Amino acid sequence: MFPISRLLGWLLMPLMALCSFSLLADPADGAAQALHLLSYIGADYPATVANGQVIDDGEYREQVEFLGVLQGLIVALPARDGQQELEQGVAGLRQAVEARQDGADVARQARQLAARLAASYEVSQAPLITPDPVRGAPLYAQHCSVCHGDAGAGDGPAGMGLEPPPANLRDQARMDRMSLYDLYNTLGLGVDGTDMPAFADQLDDRQRWDLASYIAGFSADPSVKGAPLPLGELAGRTPEEVGASQGAQAQALFRAQRAQPPLQKRGPAELIGHTRATLEQSLKAYRDGEADQAYDLSVAAYLEGFELVESSLDNLDAAQRKTTERALMAYRQAIQDRQSTGQAARLLEQAKVELDRSARLLDGDGLSGSLTFVSSLLILLREGLEAILVLAAILAFLRKTDQEHAVRSVHAGWGLAIVAGFATWAVAAFLIDIGGAQRELMEGFTALFASVMVLWLGVWMHDRRHAAAWQSYIKEHLLGSSGRFGFATLAFFSVYRELFEVILFYETLWLQAGPAGHGMVVAGAAAALVLLVGLAWVILRGSAKLPLGTFFSANAILLCALSVVFAGHGVAALQEAGVLGTRPVAFFEFDWLGIHPDAWTLSAQALALLAIAALYGRSRLRERGTAQA
Repeated sequence: MFPISRLLGWLLMPLMALCSFSLLADPADGAAQALHLLSYIGADYPATVANGQVIDDGEYREQVEFLGVLQGLIVALPARDGQQELEQGVAGLRQAVEARQDGADVARQARQLAARLAASYEVSQAPLITPDPVRGAPLYAQHCSVCHGDAGAGDGPAGMGLEPPPANLRDQARMDRMSLYDLYNTLGLGVDGTDMPAFADQLDDRQRWDLASYIAGFSADPSVKGAPLPLGELAGRTPEEVGASQGAQAQALFRAQRAQPPLQKRGPAELIGHTRATLEQSLKAYRDGEADQAYDLSVAAYLEGFELVESSLDNLDAAQRKTTERALMAYRQAIQDRQSTGQAARLLEQAKVELDRSARLLDGDGLSGSLTFVSSLLILLREGLEAILVLAAILAFLRKTDQEHAVRSVHAGWGLAIVAGFATWAVAAFLIDIGGAQRELMEGFTALFASVMVLWLGVWMHDRRHAAAWQSYIKEHLLGSSGRFGFATLAFFSVYRELFEVILFYETLWLQAGPAGHGMVVAGAAAALVLLVGLAWVILRGSAKLPLGTFFSANAILLCALSVVFAGHGVAALQEAGVLGTRPVAFFEFDWLGIHPDAWTLSAQALALLAIAALYGRSRLRERGTAQA
């Protein structure tokens, strides 16, 4: 008597094949499905046959059915060199299965076919980011443990009575026949004819790779140590292949490292390479009619790659950094404007040329000591200058007006911002995926919030620049809890908006500098910190000697100017996040002041200037009315 679930699986095979054929507009999708079936056959067939005899009739018949679907998938793939050989290879694999040949031989044929298929249809079998099993652990607990059990033995409460039962992920012989990519692919596509669902709509690529590495750990010995293996090899090969060619010791090391892949160097070459690869995926999606996906990929290509080397490139050749960034933005805008595929392809080629030039400038085993120091100094100096000016202005105001009770709130605000910035980085690195788009959205919205806040504060100080006005205000509105909270909030966002990105920049510089340059990274950051603190001290000391009216006027001008700067930075960050498009115009660029030759950023700054003029004009009219009265 055959189990009902397996019988239904067989009855659904023709429907699955028909659906598969309809999904083959994108060759990578059809090829991925074919790779998935080859993986399943290679992993499960050996347990169905022994000495030419079928020992699990139901599983064996399922393998034969899968081979029929596989043949249909290969035939339906777009014509490529080697497709005929793939068809012949699948036919030969089916003959071997029907002849009940040895399981190891069939598994080897399946792996060889999979390698040829991936090469012919350019299916990437390696992740762009090193998988992290620590991130995979909560995903396993949420999605998998209920069937496979907490320890992966296939004994979860929801798995009881299922037919076929959940796979035993601790079965080393079976897991050795599956690559990390096979596990990733199975998580995305599920297993037809079983209760194993597809998670492609619930887990993104990075989450599936993280989960695959965690699952690989069930059959690995983490105590095995050795030289790090390339990520592509860890993802694409199986432990069985490694053991057959290199022996048991190499096999054990391979198992351990695919379960805990060594962190891949994310220096400039790797980051620019990531940008190139993601841009090529973007153009492919655009050609396939997936314009929204193409645009999202073009945004990710910049934010997860090139943006993280901009600081280092700026110190070598600022003009090349700007040229490359403009080329990337031009390609992105072409996608957003739905220009022709040919035009998008031409713009992408121009961007790739500029990326190659930038990569050559950054090429090398590490930066020189002096350049490392300067790069480290400028990262913190450039990103921290605006924050220190806002903090110094607020603290100077509070001390000048004898409101020491509110100073503690400001210190609490920027202190919490530092804690929150490092916490955000830790969460992004170890718990959830905070991508470049989310990072820029946070920076953009906090910059615009800070722009409004400092504009309000600047105009507020301008209105009270006269001693009489200030004394009257003090009598009526001594800062209470709401006022202290407002200053603390402004201090928080002024520091937090850039801190997450600063940490990422230093992380990249640390890798680029190499062990010999780590001291210079620390020295540069320390020097920048001393300069920023020194600037704040000068502002605080100088403001104490200024007359009240002069101090309020100077502080108001500084804060209003910072409002214009923040407006430019905020809109630029939203453009980098892909929320706003780009509209280049003929204008000069001064990044430190948030000035970019773009219609959107210049319009935002013009709007801030108009707001300042309107509010100052209102104050002037009010003063005239008071004087006449």
